[in-house]
Amino acid sequence: MGERLRVLMVSKACVVGAYQKKLEELARAPDIALTVVVPPAWREAGHNQPLERAHTAGYELIVEPLAFNGHHHLHFYPLVHRQFRRVRPHVVHIDEEPYNLVTFHLLWLSRLAGARTLFFTWQNLARRYPPPFSLMERYVLARADAAIAGTREAALVLRSKGYRGPLEVIPQFGVDPDLFCPAKQPASAPSGRPFTVGYAGRLVEQKGVLVLVEAFARAAGQLPAGTVWRLALAGSGPLDQAIQRRAQELGISYLVELVRHIPSTAMPDFLRSLDVLVLPSLTRPNWKEQFGRVLIEAMACGVPVLGSASGEIPHIIGDAGMTFPEGDVALLAERLLWLYRHPDERRRMAERGRARVLAEYTHTRVAAHTLALYRRLGASERLQRRG
Repeated sequence: MGERLRVLMVSKACVVGAYQKKLEELARAPDIALTVVVPPAWREAGHNQPLERAHTAGYELIVEPLAFNGHHHLHFYPLVHRQFRRVRPHVVHIDEEPYNLVTFHLLWLSRLAGARTLFFTWQNLARRYPPPFSLMERYVLARADAAIAGTREAALVLRSKGYRGPLEVIPQFGVDPDLFCPAKQPASAPSGRPFTVGYAGRLVEQKGVLVLVEAFARAAGQLPAGTVWRLALAGSGPLDQAIQRRAQELGISYLVELVRHIPSTAMPDFLRSLDVLVLPSLTRPNWKEQFGRVLIEAMACGVPVLGSASGEIPHIIGDAGMTFPEGDVALLAERLLWLYRHPDERRRMAERGRARVLAEYTHTRVAAHTLALYRRLGASERLQRRG
């Protein structure tokens, strides 16, 4: 075998331990030497996510200090140039949006080093940014050697902004089907435990959590006396107090459990405690659901899913779950009651969801598509070098 393809990935997302499984899958390729740069932590929405070293076999995980931590558009790694000198990468994978300072900086360093580059985007709205971000975006779109879009809508947005280079649609991360796997006990049993409706994610207005609280209260009010239901909300955010107040006003606060933070490696246990996972996202002028990762995690765990029609949600669910119009409290309540009353259909949905994840959304599948892109870029880099 000739020289291995040296890939340098820079990704703040990979501070999350569960996401590092994709890195191990990439590193299994015998022709790839992978180095991944991450910050010591990433701050977002008042939550500090420290680096979790959960899956680190086969590749090099390097921690570099981060400037402007918590600022998506402005953060960058002031000392990352030393990794370019040390690694001498053939391919640089910039796991960031094209309009961010970190992407501009890394692309500039990559060009100085003679490395091929690719960036990642989730952006599924054709948003226009003021200078200097618009100028940085224009620079990146004109000079990057390839791009990865997390969804088909994101790919269309990228093309609408003038990007003409190679473009692949690949989710940023998959799931580990051995970690996110069904419970040994079927979701419909034991009969004595509460029927549990769940949500996991940020507690912010656009995620529609208050819609879920209203629908849960409406559904619970139509149940026979003595029926035990539970609403489990995992996450944190500015709606925390509003959710508690609304639950109290609706008379269901004793049925609602708020779980402030769950480590990524413990998320499968939370999901397996649910009978149905709901993602009730609401499209807003500056946002719509870009993927809904918790959907594929729940599906992998054999948990039926319900999602609104926002953004990518219907495509992710496919025939493996149910959807409802955004903000439709009445229909969401009906769907919850229907699933409660039809345990056989819940089991069938769980089976379809697991099968869909295994076919499309595992780390192995995501890594295979990403490796193919690395190799194409590496081949072009070597051709240019020989020329």
